[in-house]
Amino acid sequence: MPRKDLIPEPTSRFLIVKCPECGNDKQIVFGWATLVVNCDVCGKPLLEPTGGKARILGEIVTELE
Repeated sequence: MPRKDLIPEPTSRFLIVKCPECGNDKQIVFGWATLVVNCDVCGKPLLEPTGGKARILGEIVTELE
């Protein structure tokens, strides 16, 4: 049995999100956030917690591994 089958893949990722208001695209957030995450530049919310995966209010630029 390959070792990869024994180690589960994570279901959560870190994301780079672009703010829809100011265009800041250098915000790194966690996909399963438990708190509201605001943009560092303009203060508008980027993520809202839902009890599982966060609701992403901005545009996902990329996923980090």
